[in-house]
Order: sequence, then structure tokens, then C-alpha cells
Amino acid sequence: MTMFLSRFDGQSKLLLRSLMSGASGVHRAVDVFHRQQRSNPEMSLSHFIEKLCEDEVTSSQTGEQPLSVQIRRSVGVHDEEPLYTPLCSQRLKELSQRLVVCGETGGWAKCLSDQTVESGSQSASSLSELGTQRKRKVSLVTVDSGDEETGQQSKRIKMDVRGSEQKAEEQDVNKETSERLERETPAEELQPAPDCQSESLPEHIKVCVLQIKELLESHTEWDQSSMDVFKVLNDCDPAQVEVLCSTLSLPDVPEPTLPKLCSSVLTLSTDLSYSTAAAIIKSLLLEKVLSLSEPASRCLVTAVTSLCVRYPRPMCHALIGPILKEKNIGNPQAELLNRLIEGCLDSHYRLLLLQMTFKVAWSEAVLSVIHSLLESKPDLNEEVFTQFTEQLLTQGPQFTKSVKFAKMMLTVLTKYSSHVTAAHKHSLSCCLTSNETFLKKSLQAALKRITHTT
Repeated sequence: MTMFLSRFDGQSKLLLRSLMSGASGVHRAVDVFHRQQRSNPEMSLSHFIEKLCEDEVTSSQTGEQPLSVQIRRSVGVHDEEPLYTPLCSQRLKELSQRLVVCGETGGWAKCLSDQTVESGSQSASSLSELGTQRKRKVSLVTVDSGDEETGQQSKRIKMDVRGSEQKAEEQDVNKETSERLERETPAEELQPAPDCQSESLPEHIKVCVLQIKELLESHTEWDQSSMDVFKVLNDCDPAQVEVLCSTLSLPDVPEPTLPKLCSSVLTLSTDLSYSTAAAIIKSLLLEKVLSLSEPASRCLVTAVTSLCVRYPRPMCHALIGPILKEKNIGNPQAELLNRLIEGCLDSHYRLLLLQMTFKVAWSEAVLSVIHSLLESKPDLNEEVFTQFTEQLLTQGPQFTKSVKFAKMMLTVLTKYSSHVTAAHKHSLSCCLTSNETFLKKSLQAALKRITHTT
């Protein structure tokens, strides 16, 4: 599954995750796509579909129809190749032959009426036959030659057939896509749909889940008794917390509701366990932060900072770490992380985050986060500083023209000069040699001063 997801960029990966999220995945994916398209009007599904279909999956019924063509038909992306299946072609030929037999008296209406009568006696022994019968279950009509009503009935029948055929094809596409994702997804990542999951919860937790759901959907103020229902979080084991988050559809909670929800969680007399806090933070906030295309709203900032102050370790592992791993995060995500670094995390967690950056591919946004971490002066020891200089050598060559990288290097040379050993000097000098920004002379002067003082 990881290899399958790696072919997508950040926005497409978010769209795919939404598509995979249980029974409501299709609707959620449509909502996510519309939000992304509002922020980027030029965005289309063509690139997403190409990546999704790089490894063609064939229909289990015909063995001939590629998934890419079925999906293009569903989203309206057409090419020069025919979009009908061989089976559909055969059915069209049979239907045309029936029209010749029917003559001009009844036309399509009479032909389809005859088919309906014939199909009523057939057994639904296979999925293909069942789909054919479903298309033919059209109300019988009496066809009179020359009657104006016949034309209207014929149009209605054709529309019903077209609609049922399209619905059947969409169901086949959804089924095949789901089967493909299930085959490529590790067992531990597969989760049943929310309505199935909730059945595994004890009755008293189910009651509380319903109460919380009503609160989330209400537009009134929450009193203390309402907030007390969140105490159920301390009664759940890790698996039950995952089910609870999924049942409540926390990723879909509107941003204006976030401050009230976080306040209710923070007023609990007993702190949440690490696993419970991490599950709530990931479910409630990760998708919202990853989908940012502009600075975070006040409600989202309030929610993230309040939970970070109370639960810094779960926040680092469940939100900040996964964000840093995303290849295509931008300035909105970096700005929010920098706000947490500057105002919510102590030196221990800032050092933890710096070490996390050693395990991800650097980008301009990640450079901004690293610079913020260095400016906050985490307590670096010689081992961590050595690891950092190794990353500068490994990842630095792609940032020869990056001003952000140059500014980060200047911070290293001025604020961490006491950490620089003879071995470090050589590494730093190699990084500066290929620098092409206007800060190159300042960087070389700073390095020279370190050379003279040690």
C-alpha cells in the first residue's frame, strides 16, 4: 500500500485516502476534490486518474476491460478509444436485431417491452445476468401506432435504461477499485465501514457516541453536562478509540466547531492516554492541516495550539511528523508548524522534531521548519549536530540557489559556532562551495571566523 500511495502527490494522496474511507468514501472524496478545486481552479482529475491506473486492473467479469477506461467514462474524460465494453457491444447488436424484428410500429418501446416479458422468466444466476435484468425492469407500456403518448413513453424507457446502465457501471467501477485497494493494503490498515465498526462498541459507549454526534451537529452552546459526555474517552481502549473517531467522522467536523470540541477534551479531569490523544489528534486535525492551501483559520489554529500545549508528544508523532513526511507541503503548513515550535513546544520536543527532519526529504517548506527549530535553540549535543551536518551534505546540493537554505546555514554558523569541530568545518565548507545566493560571502566570512577562533 505504501508503494501504491507513493506515486501520488500530497493533494492526490489526500483525495485517495478520502476515497478509501469506508462507505462514505466516494462522497467524501468529491467534497475534498471540490475544496481543492476551489483553491486551485486549474486542478483536474486527469493526472490523478493516470497515476491510479498505472498498473491496469482488468474486470473480473470480462477479463478485457481496463480500469482506466471505466473511470474515464465515470468522470467524463474521453479519448479516441471506444468506451463500451465487448459485452456491451454484443448486447447492442442483439438489441439492433430485435428492432428489425419489431419493425416500425412500436420502435424501441415495443422492443424493450418484449425484452421485459422475456427477462421475467429468466433466473438471476450470475451478476452479469442480474445487471441485464435490472436494466430491463421497466414498467410495461401499451404501444399504439401513431399515439403521441408512445413517443413520450419510449423516451422515458430509454432514459430509465440509460440511467440504470450507468448506475450498474458505477457500481462495478467502485467494486473493482475497492477490491484492488484491499489487495494492495496491509491487513492492519484495512478498517470496516463506520456503521459496522460501531457494532463492536459496548452499549454505554454507543450511547455516548450518539450524544457526542448530536453535540457536533448542533448549533447551540455546550453546557458542562454536555461536555461531561467526553469522559467516555477514558473508558476506551486504543481499538475502541479508533472506532469512535471513525464513527463520529472527526475529519469532517466543521472548523467552527473545533474550539468547542477541543475545550471539552481539555476540561477532562483526567488526562487522556498517549494512544487516545494521538488517535484524536490524527483523526481530527491531520486531514484539515494537509489540505490547507492558505493560512490556517483562527478556529483551526486555536484547536491545534490548545491540544499541542496539553499533549505535545502525541502532537509531534500524530500530526507534525506525518506532515513533515508529505512531499508537497507548502507555506500554510510550515507557518502553522512554526507557530507551534515558537509558542507550544519546549526544548525537548523541538530537538525531537529536528531529528525527525533527518528522516524526510527536505523541501522549501521543511527548510522553513528547520530554520525555526534552529532559531529556537534546542539543546543540541555533538551526536545530533554531527547528524545534522551529514544531512546538509546529503540534501544540500539541491538547494544551491535557495535563499531559505542559505539563511538556515547562516544561523548554524552564527548561533552554533561552539558546536563546530574540525570534521564539521570540512562538511560546512563543502556546502558553501556550491552556494549561488547573494549570501555566499556572508556565509564564507562566518565560517572563516569560526576557523580563526578554534
